[in-house]
Amino acid sequence: MNRILVTGAAGFIGSHLCEELLKDEGNEVIGLDAYLDYTTPVWVKERHLSSLLTHPRFKHVKDDLLTVNWEQLLPGIDIVYHLAGMPGVRASFGPDFALYAKHNIVATQRLLEACKDSLVKRVIFASTSSVYGERKGKVDEDDLVLPLSPYGVSKLTCEHLCRIYSEQEGIPIVILRFFTVYGPRQRPDMAFHRFIKHMVEGVPIPLYGDGTQSRDFTYVGDCVRAVAAAATAKHLIGETINIGGRERASINTCIALIEQLLGQKASIRWMGHPAGEPKSTWADVSKAEKLLGYAPVVDLKDGLAAQIRYVQELYKR
Repeated sequence: MNRILVTGAAGFIGSHLCEELLKDEGNEVIGLDAYLDYTTPVWVKERHLSSLLTHPRFKHVKDDLLTVNWEQLLPGIDIVYHLAGMPGVRASFGPDFALYAKHNIVATQRLLEACKDSLVKRVIFASTSSVYGERKGKVDEDDLVLPLSPYGVSKLTCEHLCRIYSEQEGIPIVILRFFTVYGPRQRPDMAFHRFIKHMVEGVPIPLYGDGTQSRDFTYVGDCVRAVAAAATAKHLIGETINIGGRERASINTCIALIEQLLGQKASIRWMGHPAGEPKSTWADVSKAEKLLGYAPVVDLKDGLAAQIRYVQELYKR
């Protein structure tokens, strides 16, 4: 039996990952989450985990990474997935960066300190495409990293901490860089969630930029299958791996797809130029294909349809 710890278990990707891991009867999952409500209300996070709380191989630990007693929690853990953190690009500018430093950098260093004295076989850190900054064309894992936002800086700092603790303390580290994950349970502050919610409510969509910016969109179901595979895949220790999607599209194209799926026209409220965000993202996923058997299958239209159903159901509570 593999005992797997997932930090940020009540979050968007974390809750999906717990469900994916539990499909393997050889896994026991401990989900750590403090239910912090900076970007997602507590009632939404509780809803994410509601179906897992009665699962015989799942245990929820409600605690903060900054205060949790790692000496009590880590013994017996085989795999650590570190997904918890402070998300959001635009919000990382200004005084709130102190929260990013605390919940991303300090919390990660504290976890790594605990892992050096444990017997964990693998620590998988969830990073982001934001570490790359502005790039033209596909980016692979060896490309220059030059973040455009304090959020990106905080995640890149965490990557450097992982590297240091791997080299100096021998912690078996794997880094995964996610590219614009979307789908059911996406955070309320993220674009697709906001677009769908505003259109369902009949109010204008808040749009940053002119809509021509493009993203490599990654459906959450595809994403977590790759993330789950990272627990046992061979030749992974020390690797940094992009997790991108099946297709790229502009924000304008995405809005047009949502209009088509909802059968209504969007009203746009222009919000100015987005601070800290690149014009485009595009992941080279050849390493993920080779090492994780990664093969995203959900196209953008089907993924958006699934997210629309989720958002509609969420706000009918």
